[in-house]
Amino acid sequence: MNNQDTIFRELKQRVYEANMRLHTSGVVKLTFGNVSEKWQFEDSYLVAIKPSGVAYKQMRPDDIVIVLPEGMPLPGALRPSSDTATHLVIYEELPHWSGVAHTHSVFATAWAQSGISIPILGTTHADYSPSNVPCTSAMSAVDIEIQYERNTGLHLIRHLQTENSLHSPMVLVHGHGAFTFGQSAEESVDTSIVLEEIAQMAYYTLRINPNASPISQRLIDKHYFRKHGTEKYYGQN
Repeated sequence: MNNQDTIFRELKQRVYEANMRLHTSGVVKLTFGNVSEKWQFEDSYLVAIKPSGVAYKQMRPDDIVIVLPEGMPLPGALRPSSDTATHLVIYEELPHWSGVAHTHSVFATAWAQSGISIPILGTTHADYSPSNVPCTSAMSAVDIEIQYERNTGLHLIRHLQTENSLHSPMVLVHGHGAFTFGQSAEESVDTSIVLEEIAQMAYYTLRINPNASPISQRLIDKHYFRKHGTEKYYGQN
């Protein structure tokens, strides 16, 4: 087995395990989700992603599809996820991320269907993001009709640019679902699980107290930067 075969086998294994974890965590039901990971080499990259419509209980590591940045799968592969073009736009426009997960989890998708960003109401949210979880506006008819999946990614990116949220690890697409990002496929799945918890907490908070306010910027900064800042002190060295 040559070095390329080893790299591909390990990449497929990681992405397979991330997809299976997304499913076993309960965030994804049936085939309502997908995870990918970018493998960077020299001045280009490849992306490994879940095959389209394959049930989790039937999927095997070898079924994970490796695609070129232009979207073409390597010869002999299954058809990649129908959301592949969205993942590729995210990797193209947000090169600091190397993992992407897409879900239709109940609470996050309920916020997306409502067209409302998730407000930062508590420190659980602040531990992972220093701002609201942004929700895009509705897509235009033209964007839906032609190259829908690629336009979903472009629409998502434009919204993050407008909101000055290009480093947000979570975003909701209006009427659709959630996309989460990480430094690996596994980390993007972690973020999907966190997002669903945040979405559920925010929903119940506003049910209990419709007038609940976001926490202070000071508290947001304390929780976010103790975990992600240059002088972070959460966890072990």
